[in-house]
Amino acid sequence: MKSWLVGLLVLLSPAAQAQQPAAQQPTVQQPTAQPPSAQQPTAQQPTAQPPSAQQSVPEIAYESVPNLLKLPPDMHLGEVAGVAVNSKGHIFVYSRGGSSQGPAFGNTASQILEFDRDGAFVREIGKNLYAWAYAHTIRIDKNDNIWATDKGSDMVVKFNPEGRVEMVFGRKSEASDREAHPHERNANPPLPHVDGRFRQPTDVAWDPEGNIYISDGYVNSRIAKYDRNGEWVKSWGERGKGPGEFNLVHTIAADAQGNIYAGDRNNRRIQVFDRDGNFQREIKIDVPFDDNAKPAIGNKPDLSTYLQSGGSFTPGAPWAICITPPPNQVLYSSDSYPGRIYKLSLDGKVLGVLGKSGKQLKQFGWVHEIACPSENELYVAEILNWRVQKLMLKPEQQRAEMAR
Repeated sequence: MKSWLVGLLVLLSPAAQAQQPAAQQPTVQQPTAQPPSAQQPTAQQPTAQPPSAQQSVPEIAYESVPNLLKLPPDMHLGEVAGVAVNSKGHIFVYSRGGSSQGPAFGNTASQILEFDRDGAFVREIGKNLYAWAYAHTIRIDKNDNIWATDKGSDMVVKFNPEGRVEMVFGRKSEASDREAHPHERNANPPLPHVDGRFRQPTDVAWDPEGNIYISDGYVNSRIAKYDRNGEWVKSWGERGKGPGEFNLVHTIAADAQGNIYAGDRNNRRIQVFDRDGNFQREIKIDVPFDDNAKPAIGNKPDLSTYLQSGGSFTPGAPWAICITPPPNQVLYSSDSYPGRIYKLSLDGKVLGVLGKSGKQLKQFGWVHEIACPSENELYVAEILNWRVQKLMLKPEQQRAEMAR
């Protein structure tokens, strides 16, 4: 009897209970253990901030050059889709302007204007060009050739430095064809790819050997590769969220080693490939931002699930990317909300951030393309503000403020 009673007391002791299997222990789920999609928004603890956001990202000090471009009295910019700078410092602006005499919908909106390094107007390039429809981006290669990507005509055009057409990629739909009509972006199932033809292309880049990479982004969700002579090589990508898949590949750049950086905008990431299209890594920009930031236009985006769902109007979604010249290369990327520009190392670390949405100097209205001739000199093309800003970054001021 005594031994039975002793055994019972042992079983009921705290030490014995602590030895019970963990599955029988009651558990309390801590708030920090919840996945982002399970977190509920509160006024005290906004959920828009990514839980794994990189901390301690410095604000980059900078200035914007006022009255940069001097246009002739009878000439105006429309939405500025692209900007590029050549080896002489001349500024090339790709604007959705040049015609106000067509229909309200579907009017041609594509014009290249050149300015010298002081902003004085030099000339218009490609006036009345057959490929013009809807401007998207402009790039200058290492030989000062000018490349325009026209989303509306499905074409990429190479001009020599004198402004004469040297090569064309893709083909505009024939106006005489009854089936000529705008593309449906989200056709399901997607239309099959056709070698050498595009559906709303977005940008162009080159590797050190001169091979050409075109982001065929709005409809086809792929990257096309040509050799330096314009011969078709291959393409890779399809619509999706996995490695090597895209949901609006909107911008593209290459580094000095020939790696290709593709801004996969709706998936809110930059994918990096080797020159053969093999996936290397993914870069996501997850840094803190002001939950009260105002959008440049429209309602504030719903950010309750953006870490999972992505979207073009979400923090860190790459609208434009640019890589500076060697030897010490860095990458710049812009988003539409909260409307910032991010400076990154090529391995994806965010080194600094600048700007916000707005209409004043040093504020941005949808930065659609960035030209970065040096680490501390940027040119940004803005859709909503119809302008180009020249930004002079002040890293020495930033370092001095950090040292205080």
